[in-house]
Amino acid sequence: MKRIFIIASLLFSTLFVSSCEDYLDDVSKELAEERTMESIFSNPSEVRRFHRSIYNAIPNTGNFWFNTANGQDNPWTWMSDEIEFRNVVELNTFAYNAGEDRFSRWGFYREIRQANLFLEYAREIPQNGTVVEFLDAAEVKDLKAQARFFRAYYHYLLFELYGPIPIMDKIADPKEPNIDYPRNSVDEVVDFIYNELTAVADELKNPDLSDQTLLAVPTKGTALAVRAKLMVYAASPLYNGGYAEAMALKNPDGKQLFPAYSANKWNRALTAIQEFIDYANQGHYSLYKAYTNGQYDPDKSVYEVFQSYNEEVIFARSDVGDTWGSVSNSAKVGIDARSLPRGTLGGTSQTGVIGLVQEYVDDYFMMDGLPIEESPLYQEEGFSAPGEDLTGQNGAGISKMYINREPRFYNSVFYNGRRWHVGNQQIWFHDGGNSDRGNNIDIRTGYINYKRLNRRVYNSGTNPRSVYRPAIIFRLAEFYLLYAEVLNEVNPTDPRIIEYVDKVRERAGIPKLADIKPGIIGNQNLQREAIRREMRVELATEGQRYFNVRRWMIAENEPGEGGQGGLFHAMNLDGNTKEEFQVRTPLENRVFERRMYLYPIPMREVQNSPAIIQNPGY
Repeated sequence: MKRIFIIASLLFSTLFVSSCEDYLDDVSKELAEERTMESIFSNPSEVRRFHRSIYNAIPNTGNFWFNTANGQDNPWTWMSDEIEFRNVVELNTFAYNAGEDRFSRWGFYREIRQANLFLEYAREIPQNGTVVEFLDAAEVKDLKAQARFFRAYYHYLLFELYGPIPIMDKIADPKEPNIDYPRNSVDEVVDFIYNELTAVADELKNPDLSDQTLLAVPTKGTALAVRAKLMVYAASPLYNGGYAEAMALKNPDGKQLFPAYSANKWNRALTAIQEFIDYANQGHYSLYKAYTNGQYDPDKSVYEVFQSYNEEVIFARSDVGDTWGSVSNSAKVGIDARSLPRGTLGGTSQTGVIGLVQEYVDDYFMMDGLPIEESPLYQEEGFSAPGEDLTGQNGAGISKMYINREPRFYNSVFYNGRRWHVGNQQIWFHDGGNSDRGNNIDIRTGYINYKRLNRRVYNSGTNPRSVYRPAIIFRLAEFYLLYAEVLNEVNPTDPRIIEYVDKVRERAGIPKLADIKPGIIGNQNLQREAIRREMRVELATEGQRYFNVRRWMIAENEPGEGGQGGLFHAMNLDGNTKEEFQVRTPLENRVFERRMYLYPIPMREVQNSPAIIQNPGY
């Protein structure tokens, strides 16, 4: 554990601060020098800049490509059964180990220490005759509430990845001899985070959301949401007696880190998420819905929910840096450009690299609300005749795999023969289409990610090269589904289970389960399956899938059933015609081992600290 504090305690000479518009500005050169706490916390401007540095570890869910991805970004999309990213396939074909920590979040202890320093030293700075700037008691209270929230939130993010971790609620003195901090137990970590979020929730203020630079400021709703999700984690099998190998994990002093199963933890989870749902339903949050000519428009709704900070967003980064931009031939090219097919105007070698695996594509529903294995509308082979696609999304000659699908499918998957939204250009990935053979290599699977793209961004003419969107961390739809999950574990006959799943389905423009599958109501296993399938689709590529299949402990299943290992599929990239291309083809054998349910603690931490016990299997 020593390294945590060696890194984190070097005051400002070791502050690594990202550029985050105005609210997350870089710490100034003046502040970056080693300074005494007394000097820093006697100057209101420096106090505020110090405080802004605490925001630095907020995850960027819009950044999920290999050259910059780390534990603060969103590599979890292609570390799970969603994305196949060009040039990083090897990360799914072997089991990572303690030396493979490129996605480590251990560095979040740096921001935790910054929060602890702020909580210790921040104080009121009264106005005097010569200095106009001041820091009043109300502002200090507000800034401390935010710092306390982030201290708890970063502990939550560490817990999400590693399981039990050392709790740091005080400033560690790096000069203290033999400093060493063992891992706290799961229950201790959960209780600490829960109590901190409970204590601070009512102190968090709602910022002016018209000011983009304030969008990352936590609110009471944010605190209640993090607390609710924490308790869902604590009740889930991975952390609640279901991981046999972890049950044997003990600190050197004999403390057991993982608890035995307790059904009561689902009751505690229900209490926490009920409080959030009640708060949301008091007018604080609602599912985003858009209308066209006075009629509800599900296609527009599932697209626009990601295009602005709206009533569904609970927590998001206020900036996205270079995440979204569409700049050709740039190392900082964003999601819009990386999802652009090479055959379109402006497509380059940087584009079309975010592919989707076939198993992900298959999990989207049909327009009748049924999965493809149950719907009479689905056909695996053949090509569409004029008017055969009842959604109006496709004309003739498109694989029948892609017709009559649900709105979320068309908002997430770009497939062979689909028309690009700018210029209405039809794109063919098979050889002989409007691109060279290299295009097939780049897309890897026959599919390109289409979710969260902005349909105005384009690298041509007067089209904007970049459009601001928040990097959403939590939104209401996820918590409706979490609510249904917890209710189902506590009492499968509760009518709110299907009610809240159907709220999400209704917004997505597909029939309600209550109407098309009334036979599953009250059946815990069937409802559980339905909730998980809905999460898979609704939250696709948002960074949740990796953690969900692990907390449910279904990552050892077969591909298509939550499994993260085994044979995954794509279209036939060697096909010279669309008929040859449109064939389900093996892509790669991915590897998942039981030790991968938890991420390894960085090897250097374990080597440098006898008190830190490694996660099972590493």
